[in-house]
Amino acid sequence: MHKLARSISIIAVYIAALFTVLNIALRIPDYTKVIMISYAAVAAVSAVILISVLINYERERVVRERENISNIMQTINAMAILWDADFRYVEVNSELTKTIGYTSEDLSDMKTLEKVLPADAFAPSLQAVINNRDEEFYVTAKGGAKVCTVWNTSIVSVNTFRKKKSYLMLSIGLDLSETVRMKEDLIQYSKNLAESEKRYMFSMELSEIGLLLKESGASNYHISEQLQKMLGITSEVISPGVFRARFHPEDVMIYDALEGTMTNTRSGDHTTHSTEFRMLAADNTYHWYQFRYKVNPGKNRIIADIGGAVLDITKDKEKDILIEKMAYIDDVTQIFNRNKFMQIGQETFECSAEAGQTYWVIVFDIDNFHIINDTCGYLNGNKLLNEFGQLVKQTLTKGGFGARIGGDNFAMLIHDNGDETLPVKIIKDIQSKLQEVSSEFLMHQTVTCSAGYCKMSDGGDNFAAILDHAEFSLSMSDGTKGDIIRYDNKVHERILAGNAIESELSHALENGELVLYYQPKINLADGSLIGMEALIRWIKPDGTIVPPNQFIPVAENSLLITDISNFVLHEACRQNKKWQDMGFPPITVSINLTAVDFYQTNVKEVIQTALAETGLEPQWLDVELTESLALKDIDHAVQQMKEIKELGVKLSMDDFGTGYSSLSYIQVLPITLLKLDRSFIMYLEEDEISREIVSAVIRIAKSKKIETIAEGIETIGQAEILKESGCDHAQGYFFGRPMPADKFEEFMAMKCGMNVNA
Repeated sequence: MHKLARSISIIAVYIAALFTVLNIALRIPDYTKVIMISYAAVAAVSAVILISVLINYERERVVRERENISNIMQTINAMAILWDADFRYVEVNSELTKTIGYTSEDLSDMKTLEKVLPADAFAPSLQAVINNRDEEFYVTAKGGAKVCTVWNTSIVSVNTFRKKKSYLMLSIGLDLSETVRMKEDLIQYSKNLAESEKRYMFSMELSEIGLLLKESGASNYHISEQLQKMLGITSEVISPGVFRARFHPEDVMIYDALEGTMTNTRSGDHTTHSTEFRMLAADNTYHWYQFRYKVNPGKNRIIADIGGAVLDITKDKEKDILIEKMAYIDDVTQIFNRNKFMQIGQETFECSAEAGQTYWVIVFDIDNFHIINDTCGYLNGNKLLNEFGQLVKQTLTKGGFGARIGGDNFAMLIHDNGDETLPVKIIKDIQSKLQEVSSEFLMHQTVTCSAGYCKMSDGGDNFAAILDHAEFSLSMSDGTKGDIIRYDNKVHERILAGNAIESELSHALENGELVLYYQPKINLADGSLIGMEALIRWIKPDGTIVPPNQFIPVAENSLLITDISNFVLHEACRQNKKWQDMGFPPITVSINLTAVDFYQTNVKEVIQTALAETGLEPQWLDVELTESLALKDIDHAVQQMKEIKELGVKLSMDDFGTGYSSLSYIQVLPITLLKLDRSFIMYLEEDEISREIVSAVIRIAKSKKIETIAEGIETIGQAEILKESGCDHAQGYFFGRPMPADKFEEFMAMKCGMNVNA
């Protein structure tokens, strides 16, 4: 454009010179004048033609320049507008029309453009437009939708015509809609994530989420800036020792399992793992954190990089703790119960298998705890349980997990540090401290505890099997107070033998090898038959009889005991009803309930169903409970017994005197009959003290309107003494051994003078 201006200036000078020549020519002779005037006219015409040519050339140059810029603009993968300062020329590329839905012809109209662009898109001056770099605003699409964009404007051409400058600008915009949507989604997801328990995103942009990484082969951890703030740590690298020291004492075991995983885990399947623990936070209090991590192949593709997100879940955990307390906290001791112990134990079992670590499982039993309840009262008994629970907690200050797993049994899970004597040291320390704390409020009792223990690596497919090993070793105690027994090969052999019996017993149930024998109960006053006790027998196909004391304990440790108990209940009721239907005088049949039946099933409904299915009336069924079973949980026992008695079924206490209960329990338990154990009966003829004890118990029972029956009577002398003492009924070999159904039928026929073959 500058060249055009210079050319016009030269032509103007040229024309001025022609006019000067023309003026001179008017003063000279005619022929010369004509020549000069003609020359001047030709020059003037040529000047005009030249000016016109130059102007057209410049216009074509501007058009070509715009076309070139337009072609470039159409290839840009972003929205673009080519425009001049007064909007007389506006051109848009296809990316813009595609984004907002208007055609290029629509956008050449200033009115349409004003609809599309917001008011703040029009800066007051051209310089302001140029200066507004990365200007973000919403444009309005044809359907009314708002599209978030960011723009930059540059001057691409300046032309001057008649001393007036014309500016050509190129504005390039980026569509931020997807970015804004992702940002909004991320913000919304962050809010949702904070409200739920699924805090599982790896993202440094989410608030209050720290990152923890351990690279393959490295010993230290790398922690993000956010995690440093959360924990009050000033370094981005932290050693395992420092990290472990920040864990809550009760959660150190969780760290050990985690460290083992992060140290030894090989490249896996990218599974996301999760664990929760308490750590010392920046405010110098323990916060609950959740660590969500993945295992990714390291540089050598064998050892893994492990990293993930650490979230502060304290607020949510406070709510969870209330729920957990109801589900997992023991009411008496306020430490964890068996359910939680099994959960933590299984998690530890799985982690230790991956990390190559192992743990000790210790089970405690307070020796003769029932004596303490009987002689010192339940308040002191509960206080002792609470004190024992606190001893367990104190022992775990350096790591581990403990719980009350039932009655007076407690259990601990301790990390194996390589010291084979560690469990014994812990057990003896607790035994010593137990005597100290109990002497403060149980001055007349020496309190001891026994323990069984095993190593997690000693065998077992799951944690339940491991705990069974420890409990089984404890059950092998010979009764010596303070026994400490480890699960070993001998114990293992006994377990294998038990497993073999369990397998055979399962087949025996299916094949009908279990049968009931019946032992008569006699009225001491007149010798009449008043009842019978149903006793289980296992008769193998070869005729071998397996004693109940060999298979019942095995059944009680498995699910088979429920099937056996159901068989005994239904078969006893069915057989008794059959004999009644045959015309025999109705008598009571007694069955025995195990702890599994009594405490873990709805006994009332089971008995009610059996009576309904067999047609036996409730008064002809007697349920016998052992003294130790009834006193295991006195409140629950009383409630269960009342429900059974409401059916009209009789209740007997079996083996009375073998435990440590006091006679006061006769007032509490809703029993109809008291069964004196044979250990009192066998010495009646030669031991005066035995006679006095039996006589006193019978008198107390009669004062409570409770009938008595003595078992284990083998001589007529024993029977006479019991009769003189006021005992109501008798049972024992003297009156009849346990008999199969056909033999007992003959016995009944003889007692009542019936002919069963008639």
